[in-house]
Amino acid sequence: MPHAESGKPQKWPQAWAQTSFRLRLGLIAALLLGLLPVVPGFYHFIQSRPGQLLADPLLALLPAHDVSVPTFALIYGAIAATLAYLLPRPQLLLRALWAYYLLQLLRMATLWLLPLEPPSTLLPLHDPVMDHLFAVTTQPIVRDLFFSGHTATMALLALAGRGRRWRTALGLLTGAVGLLVLVQRVHYSYDVLAAPFFAWGAYWLAGRVTRQ
Repeated sequence: MPHAESGKPQKWPQAWAQTSFRLRLGLIAALLLGLLPVVPGFYHFIQSRPGQLLADPLLALLPAHDVSVPTFALIYGAIAATLAYLLPRPQLLLRALWAYYLLQLLRMATLWLLPLEPPSTLLPLHDPVMDHLFAVTTQPIVRDLFFSGHTATMALLALAGRGRRWRTALGLLTGAVGLLVLVQRVHYSYDVLAAPFFAWGAYWLAGRVTRQ
């Protein structure tokens, strides 16, 4: 499958000429848009449901600090770099979009199956961009725990690129974000450690869906 696995830039006219590419791109665009009205109600349900408080010896070893700004600086920087990398590579972009959608489904499934209470020392995580664009008037979502969406997204960005340097750099950034959300106390260590495995699973499944 040279188009989907090659890191070389691919021309959009060549990809667009393939009926299978157009169908899969249109379908994933529709699925992602269809997810938008579902997500708020789902997370409201997750937040309103009581859960289990877990003991976490590893988390207890870390200091607690508000590190919202560096956390989102790393996440938004990695997203921007990955989009710049993927846009001239339509097959890789298609796989990344499917992987992101499947990752959201996996996370919604685990959140529904495993209701948890956040760590008692939680510090609310503030998105410095979204908080300025939209007035936050509702109770923040803090029970969306297993698995860490921020860490899984970073791991997915690492998988979406090609080359040892890319994956090493994004892998290190994934570890940094995982550590920061633990310092923020918005996740248990179990949530962070499991996240890359779910990201890999979503990316693998996306490869099956987009395989030529």
